[in-house]
Formats: sequence, structure tokens, C-alpha cells
Amino acid sequence: MKKIILSLSLMMCGSTAFFAQSPDDLLNMVSEKPKKEYVTATFKTTRLINFHTVEVLSKRSLDFRISHRFGDFNSGAYNAWGVDGGANIRLALEYCHGSRLMFGVGRTSGKKIADGFLKYRLLKQTTKGGGMPVSVTLFTSVYHTFMQNVLINGENKYQKIPDRLSYCHQIMIGRKFNSRFSFQLTGAMVHFNLVDKITDKNDCFIVGAVTRFKFAKRQAITLEYGYRLNKYSKDKYYDSFGIGYDLETGGHVFQVHLTNSFGLTEDQYFMYTNTSWDNWGIRLGFNISRVFSLQGKNNVE
Repeated sequence: MKKIILSLSLMMCGSTAFFAQSPDDLLNMVSEKPKKEYVTATFKTTRLINFHTVEVLSKRSLDFRISHRFGDFNSGAYNAWGVDGGANIRLALEYCHGSRLMFGVGRTSGKKIADGFLKYRLLKQTTKGGGMPVSVTLFTSVYHTFMQNVLINGENKYQKIPDRLSYCHQIMIGRKFNSRFSFQLTGAMVHFNLVDKITDKNDCFIVGAVTRFKFAKRQAITLEYGYRLNKYSKDKYYDSFGIGYDLETGGHVFQVHLTNSFGLTEDQYFMYTNTSWDNWGIRLGFNISRVFSLQGKNNVE
């Protein structure tokens, strides 16, 4: 009998201690989830060479970008191997108010193109607590050419404003494997409302790959390649391929590279790259990115 009374007393003491715990303590005892930690700077900027990356700007940041491409190397000594002429330049302003959605506008000298885009970070890679192994970003853009007196068979090519428009839609999936190496796959579709020839197709589909290898604290080597999945024209065009070097200098990121693409917008470098690396139809180019941030940070999220 004494043993039964002693056992009941111990059980009552244990129950009292259990119910004396606060609700928060009890929840912590049941399950305590680790706090999510996200990967930062899978790529240093929102662009690699020409291609967009999975990155968006950090919260309340404004990016002023200058992109420049010289002429072809195979233009010869008279043209200083492309330095003297045939240049293409794009100026752009891009902004992100939150941490996921950014937008931008730009103007390109080649083809006199004005463009605007939206870019949304759908998923962000986590290091722990979230179980998300990759980052996923969506992209959509529109391009308008202001070229005048473009004649086809003696008639003006651009009869209406929609004839001047083209579009690009992309999904980007990237992963930062470690502090030095990042890799991304891109699926893209480019659409032109109006093409030059009746035999040309309005749509082009592309699979792209971009990678970055950081070999020093502020320096990295970059590569990008876009493979066109369908034959959309009888004219000869080539896949866009570039090799670059990134240098981080505080609020600036300076990118210098070699690429066979003269175009600086997706509708041009994906579809209408008309020179190849085989015959030195490549050109020197550079990008300069200056980020102004109200948050006191100059890096991408």
C-alpha cells in the first residue's frame, strides 16, 4: 500500500511540473525549427556578361548600368581591331523596392532599342532551415525599336507600333555550390511581332548556361552560353558565347569580357548574333554597375 501511495505521489509531482510549463516552452519541447539562412551573392550582379542571373537588387536599391561593345576583332588593323568603330552602348536604370521584384528601363544605340523588364525572385537558396537547394527567378521584357526608313521590297517595314515590338520571357535556376563556384541554367523564349522574311519564324527558344568562378576576394572569371533550340531563319546566325572577368571595387562592379554578340538586349544577342569565334568575329566589351542603396548595402540580395 505504501508503494502505491508513493508512486501516485511521484506521478502527481511530475504532472504538476509538466503543466507548469508555459505554452511557448511546451512548443519548443515538441519541435524547434532552425532559423532559415539564405545564400547571398550567388552571382555578384544581376548580369553576367549579357545574360541575366538569378540575382535581384537588394531592398530599395537603384542600379545605374553602362554596357559597351566594340567592333569585331576581324575588322583588322585599319579599324584598330574593332576599337575605332562599330560600337554598341546601352544605358539603363534598374530598381528594387522590396527584396524580390525589380524592374528596369534601358536604351541601346544599336537598332535604337528602348526596353523595359520585370524580374521576380520566386525562390531563394537556403543554407539551412529551409531545404531549398536552388534559387529560381522569373524574367519578362519588351523591346521597341525607333529605327526609321527601314525598307523591305521598297516598303516601310514598320507600318504600325506593334510591328516594332519584341519580347523575351525567361526562367532561371541557379545554385551557389560554395564560396567560389556558382552555376545557372536558363530557359528563354524570344518573340518578334514582325520578322524580315516570310520564311522566318517569330519565335526562338534558347537554353543557356552561366557560371562564375571566384579566384580571389574581389575577382572572378565568368562564362555564358546560349544554345538556340530551333532554326528560325534561313540566314546564318550563331549561338551567343562570352568569357568575362569581374572586378569588385566597393560600390562598383567592373566587368570586362570577350563575346561574339554585338547586341545588348535579349532579342538581339539570343537571336541575331551574326559573328562567330571561329573566324575571330568576337569583340571586347565591358559593363559598369553602380548601385545606390538606401539600406547602406551595395550588393545583390
